[in-house]
Amino acid sequence: MTGTAVRPEGRTARDEARSLEDTVVVVTGAGGGIGGAIARLVLEAGGRVVAGDLRPDALAPLRDQWDEERLATHVGDVRGEATADALVNAGVAAFGRIDSVVANAAVGFYGGLLDYTADEVSLMVDVNVKGTVWLARAAVRQFRAQGDGGDIVIIGSVAGLLIGGGKEAVYAATKGAQINLGYALDRELRSEGIRTTTIAPAGVNTAFAAADGRFGDRDPSEGDFMEPSDIAQAVTYTLRQPRRMRTELWTMWSMSEVH
Repeated sequence: MTGTAVRPEGRTARDEARSLEDTVVVVTGAGGGIGGAIARLVLEAGGRVVAGDLRPDALAPLRDQWDEERLATHVGDVRGEATADALVNAGVAAFGRIDSVVANAAVGFYGGLLDYTADEVSLMVDVNVKGTVWLARAAVRQFRAQGDGGDIVIIGSVAGLLIGGGKEAVYAATKGAQINLGYALDRELRSEGIRTTTIAPAGVNTAFAAADGRFGDRDPSEGDFMEPSDIAQAVTYTLRQPRRMRTELWTMWSMSEVH
């Protein structure tokens, strides 16, 4: 008898979500709230992670919990293309391949257009835009070498859709660039089985979100904002999607926020 095997519960192989067991995922900014949550959720699902961050001490909690059979780490600045190449190479060296990359590292300064220093403007552009481009380039080279597709996930922001609050024009511009990069990469790469997804959250309870007065006198930890684990769940859901489908853009809001 030929045909698609049917599982006892009546589901076919085409219906089933993909397993993350032994999949290899590169995560930048893995020492932060969202990046750390993504790395942990992938590891808890049986995956392997290459965790990158600018600060060695920020990666210590992951190293303390997971051994080298499941976790590789790399300290580097995503503003440089060499860091992206090193992250991908670390995954290949440790685990033989990479299956997905998550461009999560980001910098944001909040204030009016003239409130930023020139260095702060350059830092936002270099980390948020160039850092994403370098990681995507490194991933695509490796995906093409492997020949079986892969996933590029970009952690953007609703600010890039001009939905966020005021006094974040330059940050919004960098997040808009990420969103447009994701759309363009989807058109360029999907015929090769390489999926590009941009996840654009609103307010998340992290130290990043609380910095520089974005929420005024409000503390994100005391409000009904999303948690880093919510964004991590969105990432792992995206990676588990059957290869026949893709998600281009996913905006995420807490129940308390309006737009």
